[in-house]
Amino acid sequence: MEHPVDSIIKNREEIEKIIRSAGQFMKSHPPQITEVHRKEGLTNFVTDEDVQIQKKLMEELKNLFLCCNFYGEEDTQGNDKDGRKGLCFFIDPIDGTTNFIFGYNHSCVSVGAGYDGQMIAGFVYDPYVELFYSAVRGYGTVLNGIKLQIRNSSLAEGIVSFGCARYNNEGDTDALFQIMKELYLGSLSVREGGSAALDICRVASGANVVYLELKLNPYDYAAASVIVEEAGGVISQVDGLPITMDRPCSILAGTQKATEEVRSICARYLRKK
Repeated sequence: MEHPVDSIIKNREEIEKIIRSAGQFMKSHPPQITEVHRKEGLTNFVTDEDVQIQKKLMEELKNLFLCCNFYGEEDTQGNDKDGRKGLCFFIDPIDGTTNFIFGYNHSCVSVGAGYDGQMIAGFVYDPYVELFYSAVRGYGTVLNGIKLQIRNSSLAEGIVSFGCARYNNEGDTDALFQIMKELYLGSLSVREGGSAALDICRVASGANVVYLELKLNPYDYAAASVIVEEAGGVISQVDGLPITMDRPCSILAGTQKATEEVRSICARYLRKK
């Protein structure tokens, strides 16, 4: 039986072609013609394009990998959200939906592959600036075909990125912005880009030294987790525990030095759950 990593490698070109096509579909649908719907939670939106892209990705990936499961953001047929057994694709059809709605041109298609609950590959495509990050476990990370390797910079040497989706904060808003004040004072600058996948990938490329968010869903970080690790970075929950692939968790990704510094700062502000 073919190992799932070998299967991903063998079909890598076709996977990337499928994801590029989805990204171009997103780019070709300007916000003026987008139908926006609300999901549970404050400022939690879904567009018709989110649903259409997820359906397209699921259909085409299923044609490549007959025995696979899906853990996608949107509630579409065949999306069982169980990545614990076998090959599972974690799909965020438009990571940065609010950006997409308001024409920020800063969103991406994010597809991660896991096997028996462990991430083995990640693909993140930003069609607006033609950046394609990809990684397969054991084979490194590439950005537009160029291999990435993170320099182990400290907090003071780089830019900090963070996420603050209002439907995810669960009462930790004050703590988050107290933390961010310290990170602002201790780094070169801070950014909030509105796309967790892209901001974690920017850690892999060296543009960000660290990324922090207090709650994300597996489809938000699945692909980017492999991309950052294969580039030499680290990713975990804020308290240092491994990330979870079956439920939401906090995310701290970055260089070894910077994540250790940020974890120490977070511990002073975050209440015990």
